[in-house]
Amino acid sequence: MVLLSPSRLHDCLQDPVLGSIGFLNEVMGRFPDAISFAPGAPHPDTLPDPDLQHYTDRFLRHLTERGASTEQARRMLFEYGPSSGVINDIVCEALRRDQGIETSPQDLVVTVGAQEGMLLVLRALFGSASDVLAVADPCFVGITGAARVLGVDVVPVAEAERGIDLEGLEDACRSARRAGRAVRALYVAPDFSNPGGGRMPLACRHRLLELAEREDFILLEDNAYGFTAATGSELPSLKALDTARRVVHIGTFAKVAFPGARVGYVVADQRVGLPGGATRPLAAELATLKTMVTVNTSPLSQAVIGGMLLEHGSSLARLGREKAELYQRNLSTLAHTLDRHLTGTAPEGVHWNRPEGGFFLRVHLPVRVDAALLEVSAAEYGVLWTPMEQFYVGGAGDRQIRLSCSYLDPREIEEGVRRLAAFLTKEIGT
Repeated sequence: MVLLSPSRLHDCLQDPVLGSIGFLNEVMGRFPDAISFAPGAPHPDTLPDPDLQHYTDRFLRHLTERGASTEQARRMLFEYGPSSGVINDIVCEALRRDQGIETSPQDLVVTVGAQEGMLLVLRALFGSASDVLAVADPCFVGITGAARVLGVDVVPVAEAERGIDLEGLEDACRSARRAGRAVRALYVAPDFSNPGGGRMPLACRHRLLELAEREDFILLEDNAYGFTAATGSELPSLKALDTARRVVHIGTFAKVAFPGARVGYVVADQRVGLPGGATRPLAAELATLKTMVTVNTSPLSQAVIGGMLLEHGSSLARLGREKAELYQRNLSTLAHTLDRHLTGTAPEGVHWNRPEGGFFLRVHLPVRVDAALLEVSAAEYGVLWTPMEQFYVGGAGDRQIRLSCSYLDPREIEEGVRRLAAFLTKEIGT
């Protein structure tokens, strides 16, 4: 048997970030009866009717209405299809209708989830070793993990409840220049970020766009949780405010439709110069890269998503409305239950934030959080959570835990918080 030495494998495989999701899955598997606040997965009640043929038929009808023959439409489902995607026009219409993002099918590429989109965008933008990626800190491990795989250096910029620290971002740009480097792009989730839960005010969004123009970097906007905003509290995305093509907008249908489809998208309307003075969109470059990664996104999965959008008037908002109400209910239940069980009784130093949307809430503890503490929580108190340290690039977060409310029912949230309160009182308060 061949025994491979870790020293001859890529060193990114030893990075704890790449193993963080697997670690949580392993713990959940060992404690199946524990109530888990760990997974940021959509609630089972939000999954679609198992008869996906209905949505596929709706998409096929859309193709024939646009001039394709029945045979051409049918073959589109079963062949590889273009690397850029087959539902681009439907997604563009949904973005225009719901978010005011004016884009064309040529400026959009349909990806295998948002994760592939992040990987493609980083690979395309970072052509020089002197370029660095700035990220909101704490940050979604998907982007920092992709950067690690690609060898892109990452610089953290602190994020608070009101969004990223713009002064800190300016400092990061200046520090990079002094070191002979440049901030090439900033990854940010302006609406209810994972895991921080922060939301960027409108004025801050405008200032961030101005700063990107002044410092000459690209904004990578992750919009996975924007749909969970309470009705009437919606804010325009960075891309909707973008007049200088500074924003690459990354989206996913995992939360508003269902994760098993593995369909995401990237709006990349930046222009790339060609010989002779011609240009083409960055999306075309991403599609070229995609041919070497996944070739294309499953046309069958795209057809289901396309049919779901068409069934809801080509509207992401309509598709996600009931789901958003469920997540708002769960987030409110989690916050209020923490108030009821821990206010006045929690050990000194225990406090939590109150996000206005998204899936996650953070609890600050007066002790260091590690795998051993999680093991005690799971084995002796029957409740699971996510350590926050893995989300921080800057080495913080070792006294915080993340609670996800998305996968649970209110009754489970109530019981889970009761168990968590017992754990905190007996294990942290001693």
